[in-house]
Amino acid sequence: MMGFNVAENGGGSYRPLAILRWVMVVIFVSFGMQKFTLQSAQGIAQFISNSPFISWLSVFGLRGEAYVLGVAEFAIAALLVAGSFSPVLSALGSFMGVVTFAITWSFFFTTPGVVTWSLSTDPMAWNLAGEFLFKDIVLLCVCIVLFLASLPQSVVRLRTG
Repeated sequence: MMGFNVAENGGGSYRPLAILRWVMVVIFVSFGMQKFTLQSAQGIAQFISNSPFISWLSVFGLRGEAYVLGVAEFAIAALLVAGSFSPVLSALGSFMGVVTFAITWSFFFTTPGVVTWSLSTDPMAWNLAGEFLFKDIVLLCVCIVLFLASLPQSVVRLRTG
């Protein structure tokens, strides 16, 4: 009888996930670099100020809140790189990525004017900021996949280490 194995069920190789890891490293480095520009700091201010999760960053001022996020994104990239050698660091970096993109995805709902909900023929319409945020659902899912792929080995290492 022929069976069907998919990686998510533990069969096959997780090696192709390395592509996702290195793509996320490039994304976090590039996002982190952008946070050190005035244009990016101004662009994300509306999202930060309306977020119930990170509005507290405003205590650092416009540039400071962007710098904090940039440093966090560099740290996530570094953990993902180190995660190539350590499942524990991979799980930590991936989890931090999950948190990052979950918060970013929440902006879709917390930033006024990003989405217009209606009962018309177009029940959900978004502006350019909404389009900018909508792609983060894919990045969130990539980080979840990396986290779940890293977790089993991480748990085993922590218990035996």
